Amino acid sequence: MLSRILIANRGEIALRIIRACRELGVETVAVYSEADRHASYVRLADEAVCIGPPDCNQSYLNVPRIISAAEITNVDAIHPGYGFLAENTNFAEICHDCGITFIGPPVKAMRLLGDKVEARKLAQKAKVPVVPGSEGVIGDEKEAMKLANKIGYPIIIKAVAGGGGRGMRVVHNDISLRAALSAARSEAEIAFGESSVYLEKFIVEPRHVEVQVMADNEGNAVHFYERDCSIQRRHQKMIEESPCPLLDEKDRDRLADAAIRLIREADYVNAATVEFLLDKDRKFYFIEVNTRIQVEHPVTEMVTGHDLVKWQIRIAGGEPMKLRQKDIKHHGVAIECRINAEDPANNFAPSPGPITEYIAPGGLGVRIDTHAHQGWTITPHYDSLLAKIIVHQKTRPEAIATMRRALQEFSIQPIKTTIPACLDILSHNLFVKGKVDTGFVERNF
Repeated sequence: MLSRILIANRGEIALRIIRACRELGVETVAVYSEADRHASYVRLADEAVCIGPPDCNQSYLNVPRIISAAEITNVDAIHPGYGFLAENTNFAEICHDCGITFIGPPVKAMRLLGDKVEARKLAQKAKVPVVPGSEGVIGDEKEAMKLANKIGYPIIIKAVAGGGGRGMRVVHNDISLRAALSAARSEAEIAFGESSVYLEKFIVEPRHVEVQVMADNEGNAVHFYERDCSIQRRHQKMIEESPCPLLDEKDRDRLADAAIRLIREADYVNAATVEFLLDKDRKFYFIEVNTRIQVEHPVTEMVTGHDLVKWQIRIAGGEPMKLRQKDIKHHGVAIECRINAEDPANNFAPSPGPITEYIAPGGLGVRIDTHAHQGWTITPHYDSLLAKIIVHQKTRPEAIATMRRALQEFSIQPIKTTIPACLDILSHNLFVKGKVDTGFVERNF
């Protein structure tokens, strides 16, 4: 078992990892930028190290400073959380070279699945359905246009590296393809330092459904069922739920089995999320693997009763999973709303500043994951995620009702947040009926 872990992250995920470690009896080291000096998770860690100024390139993305902090505090492992360095293969490799356990997959598996083109090839090898598209990186405009006309518009341009919707463009004809190809490459280069892109057939009005998987060092791999993440704005998830309202048990088993096949084919270890698109006929297509813990992991924890972060730590420490698939049951319905410091009435513009009033919701079946509190100042330097509200009830109508009540109780003043947008979505007739897709927000709001 690991005994001392450095958390190479900030915000609510840093606090989430500290809580899991404390319950496991593992000591924690927090790293923080000067902007986060007074953060709640910094106070709760057993030790804390300042790693630089607010600019994340000089702090949370500064590998030498994080490794130095790990060495001087004598940790035996680093948990990267999500974002920042979580899917950075060079960082994982440096941890390994320094004799520090990286709480995540092996470098080889991370590199393989982190390259979307190679992951696509691996999925085909594992007989997992993929979206029709290019077999590799697109070379030039002429090649892109030829392929686009072969598979048929609309198509989507995707960056080989990274995620979060960056380096992604949907195009409907040859004219828009030219401009979109250049824009996608430029955005990918800025975001990930890698401009390569590939093409896929754009599935019209799909659902975004992902399977949570965990694998250990002894070849055991299990799934914790699926999450529906179709409620998105500009490819950024807003609301997630489990189970997917569209799937029956047969479809659910087929989807989960495909995810497990891919993970085993990659010789994967630790937590992963295998993401799929689901079309109107309930046919699914693999799109990518997130080789880390996800923002929305609490949804899965609520419906299965398993602490995924604790499993990450145990597996990284060499402990075999004492779980078999039959041991993992799915109970009820869970929904998560991401609360961001953004103004929905002003095109979701960032809303930094001090919090003078913070009143959190409560009650049966309500969970809040957040680092925010009264007196905390939201800085403009980082992601705008403030909190996650997760509810769990026996049925979907009950879960929606509980979430609406919780959102109405939640007060974060004077900051503008996405609470009103979430309430609008939850009240929409089509959402209540479960008839949504990834374009729902853009079409209806």
